[in-house]
Amino acid sequence: MKVLLLGANGQLGHDLTAAHAAAPDRISGGIELIPLGRDKLDVSAPAGIAETLAAVEFDALVNCTSYHKTDEVEDAGSRAMAVNAHAPQQMAKLCADRGARFIHISTDYVFGGDRERTTPLPEDAPTAPVNVYGASKAFGETLASLAGEPTILRVASLYGVAGASGKGGNFVETMIRFGRERGALKVVDDQRMSPTATADIAAVILRMLREGVEPGLWHVAGGGEATWFEFACEIVRQAGIEAEMTPCTSAEFPTRALRPGYSVLDTSKLASAFAPMPDWRESLARYLKAKGHV
Repeated sequence: MKVLLLGANGQLGHDLTAAHAAAPDRISGGIELIPLGRDKLDVSAPAGIAETLAAVEFDALVNCTSYHKTDEVEDAGSRAMAVNAHAPQQMAKLCADRGARFIHISTDYVFGGDRERTTPLPEDAPTAPVNVYGASKAFGETLASLAGEPTILRVASLYGVAGASGKGGNFVETMIRFGRERGALKVVDDQRMSPTATADIAAVILRMLREGVEPGLWHVAGGGEATWFEFACEIVRQAGIEAEMTPCTSAEFPTRALRPGYSVLDTSKLASAFAPMPDWRESLARYLKAKGHV
């Protein structure tokens, strides 16, 4: 199986490539992973996607590309719609025309508008984004589903060894750096989500490619839930950092774009079909060990 990977240099793309390379033959055997970089395909120009990909032989396409600088996106709606909505639409149509499988990565930020929500969100929960990024990703889900039969993975609060492209690292590395440098951290405690290691998502994608998966929506996020403050506290605890931890509200830490107050994903569908996602604390421990922080 020839699998074309878009966004190979991002956190998820990097970990998917690494997981494929490290997997024994019984897992990776039969899968040829083909990364296609930004120099070969500019997803911000969707009109050229079909022409570029028509010249590439593949049986499955995994799209890890995204315009995900949440605050910046507020003032760049046209580019967000091009990358996050119209590009996946073109990919889904091309895959449908050639009979190829299409795995597309979406986000928990398609939710957030239900301000009374206190229980994990299943795949069929109504989307209600609160920022332009989330709206563009939700629209991308719709357009891709109308154009073909994509497998859409909603992921959340990612951290991986490659760091977030364009963001200067990820939340874990930022907390470690600031904790050591400043000895004190003040972190938002009224946004609840699912911390997720990209290595865990990569393992799921490999299994889906190997075993097959039904098209449609799948929630793929770390087991359990936490606020960003609770996540930060666990990071510094496991990393052995002495830092004073102080919770704050979103109002005390204003950002250009609104964030969901609650976007915890229900992953029971994934657990029934494949296996439960690891608890986020266990995944954090593996990440910190891999990065040499413990």
